[in-house]
Amino acid sequence: MHRLEMARARGLLEGVRAARVLVVGDVMLDVYLRGGAHRISPEAPVPVVRVKDEWIALGGAANVAANLVALGARACLVGMVGGDAAGADLRRVAEGLGMDASGLVVDEGRPTTMKTRVLVGHQQVARYDREVDDELSSDQVSELCRRVERLAADADALALEDYDKGVLVPAVIEAALDAARRRDLPVVVDPKARHFFDYRGSTVFKPNHPELSAALRAPVLAEDPEWLERTRRHLQCENLLVTLGADGMALAMESGRHLRVPAVARSVYDVSGAGDTVTAVMAATLASGGGVEEGAILATHAAGVEVGKAGVVTVAPEEILESLERLVESREA
Repeated sequence: MHRLEMARARGLLEGVRAARVLVVGDVMLDVYLRGGAHRISPEAPVPVVRVKDEWIALGGAANVAANLVALGARACLVGMVGGDAAGADLRRVAEGLGMDASGLVVDEGRPTTMKTRVLVGHQQVARYDREVDDELSSDQVSELCRRVERLAADADALALEDYDKGVLVPAVIEAALDAARRRDLPVVVDPKARHFFDYRGSTVFKPNHPELSAALRAPVLAEDPEWLERTRRHLQCENLLVTLGADGMALAMESGRHLRVPAVARSVYDVSGAGDTVTAVMAATLASGGGVEEGAILATHAAGVEVGKAGVVTVAPEEILESLERLVESREA
């Protein structure tokens, strides 16, 4: 396994502060309701949760941007929101974090995607979603493409975060990849089923294990370098990064190298948002001049920190370095 020295990791994360990443995809607003549950409802066999706390956070592609900001990078966001209170809240939170939200397009007839999670302590007991995942009109697609082109001019990397909510249609995907190609910018893709095979030419293609298996209609052989290389070529990406949950990650590179990165989580409370964290850290690493292997290692540590927290949360550079330092110390012990 490739090792990342502490001095190099610090240098990469310091370099992120000068990076600007354009995030394109399905933005969401996450709502959290938390309280205690001490009885079962007389109406149905479900717990009655007495809500004590309520808060909102950015989700989906907006969470990728929030993770970038937490790392110290500058983030620009392109996506679609509704002309509703949730859309206004999403924009307010994004701008409050310091990101450029000028790429958000408003659709008055489409609700902002919302995910509401009900928590008892740190345990999620229910989630309900409000969304419309129909693909966009031709006018909306054209407007998104224009905003991608404009904002890509000042970017150091692109992150495409697809949740199958209708934003990353072929025309928008092509506009983003073309803009990156003309400017020689790295592109990190987190795909979903609907347009899984439309990201040809991406720098890092990052499906998780179930997504890749479903798309290929075959089992994932993450321990087989030849299988990974054949799959990378089939997907026509420069680098294939498969996230494997508790088993870490598998990376197949255009150079012919392969890397298995074990997971480093010490405890797992909630896996929500871990994929967004990996996308953000990889994009930030490439934007700051780092390599794909280095990005995979830093992303593994970031994901390990993220899943140890409740809810969809961001990860700070100091937390990544602390995780990496614990691993170095355990090797030296």
